[in-house]
Parts: sequence; structure tokens; C-alpha cells
Amino acid sequence: MYNLIGKVLLIIVVISFVLSGVALLVSRRSLTRSVFLAGFYADVLDFFYLPLRQIFLKFSDTRVLDKWMSSLKNRAHKSAFAKTKKRVILAPHCMRSLDCPAYSTQTGIQCKLCGKCVFTRLKKDAEKYGYKVFIVTGSSFVKNILKMESADGVLLIACDYEINKVMRALKDKKVVTYGIPMERDGCFGTEVNYHNVLKVFEEFNTN
Repeated sequence: MYNLIGKVLLIIVVISFVLSGVALLVSRRSLTRSVFLAGFYADVLDFFYLPLRQIFLKFSDTRVLDKWMSSLKNRAHKSAFAKTKKRVILAPHCMRSLDCPAYSTQTGIQCKLCGKCVFTRLKKDAEKYGYKVFIVTGSSFVKNILKMESADGVLLIACDYEINKVMRALKDKKVVTYGIPMERDGCFGTEVNYHNVLKVFEEFNTN
């Protein structure tokens, strides 16, 4: 009996290693090209995320794992995101000017369009493409925003870690997520390649 249980456990462990290994290879491949069964492999990586993160923490860089996973999920969500009708943008407050005059509420920073940072341009361009912009100071704001906004599409501008984190948190919600990774992350002075933002706006343009 115990011998049988041991064999079953061994088989499960081997299958788990193989599945997660293949999923990692597919996620890396997704950085440069389309991949088959992206959604399935994204679910596999979500399931094994914590142990995989520990492995990357010890032997590599956890940012690499989050980068691969967010890229894979973009591939998986692309078709569904294109069909969304009401979209919001969630962007981090660390991209704003250090002397930003805006104040914070339960749905994030209320931009005053002062022109001191990228958010003035982002808000104006986003409105043209049907997005409403929310500047958040943490992922905890996401739930408040989605309670107040009946959005079916969420465009995330953030570091790969935050993109992957929010994608995982909203996985079972009635929204489709898509991410634009920042060029430089940190606590302040972060940047996004605005060309990539405009490219996504155009790619999913429904106007």
C-alpha cells in the first residue's frame, strides 16, 4: 500500500516538474512570438508560482519569472481583451512628478493635468481611445476601483511583478487583463515607453 502511494507521489512530482518546465520554456518563447495553449501554460505557472518564485529567488531573478508570466498572459488574453467594451487603465503613482499637486482618494491619485509628468498626456490620449485612467498607490486600490467602475477590460501599466500580481488577483473576476511593462521600475521616477502605450491603444482600438 505504502509502496503504491510512494509511486503515485513520485509520478505526480515528475509530472509537475515536466509541466512547469515546459510552461517556463513556453513563457520565455512568448516574449518574441505567439505560442500555442498560452492560457493553459499560464494557469500551470500560476499554480506553481510560489515554488517557482523560490527557485528563481535562489538561482536567478524573480523579475525574470514575472516578466515571462506577464508576457505569456498577454498572449493568452489578447483575443479576449480586444472584445472588451469598457476599459480602465491602472497605472502606478511612481510615474508622476515628485512635486505632483494632486491628492489621493479611495480610487487613487486625482490627476490635475498640471503637465509636470506623463499622466497629463496619458489621460488625454486614453480618453480618445475609450479608457478611464486610475493612478494607484498600491494594488489594494484595484478592488475599490472595480467596485465603482463596471469595467470588463483592465490595462495595467506597471513593473512585471505588479502586472503579474494583479493578473493573478483578477484571474477569476469578470474582467480581462493586459499589461504594459515599464522600462524602469522603482519607488519613484519610473518610466514607461510611451510608444508601447500608443501601440497598445491602436492595436485594441474599437472606435
